[in-house]
Amino acid sequence: MTAKQARIYHNPMCSKSRGALTLLHANGYEVEEIRYLETPPSVKELNELCQLLKSQAIDIIRTNEVLFQAMGLNVSDDREHQAWLEILSSHPKLIQRPIVVIGNQAVIARPPEEVTRLFS
Repeated sequence: MTAKQARIYHNPMCSKSRGALTLLHANGYEVEEIRYLETPPSVKELNELCQLLKSQAIDIIRTNEVLFQAMGLNVSDDREHQAWLEILSSHPKLIQRPIVVIGNQAVIARPPEEVTRLFS
């Protein structure tokens, strides 16, 4: 029997990220941890995450983040999906966390219990 696999994009300083990671381990998942602040996802990787989340880039932005306002950004800005992806890749602090991927599905695990939607 193969182990259950999951991937988490997270910040270990975030309680929501730690909570989701704990739930994954408690449910028998081997977890690939991607500390996205240290290793920012590429534009291509972010686009793939958006596809798995069935979301647009704007949907995975932490709009309440101080950096978002400091950069003069607004969700109603007339930017294409690709432009938002480039901003997120360059400024990973703006990415919602944690994002959990299991198989071909993903969720933003806020609250951490959202991750259970991916358990089969």
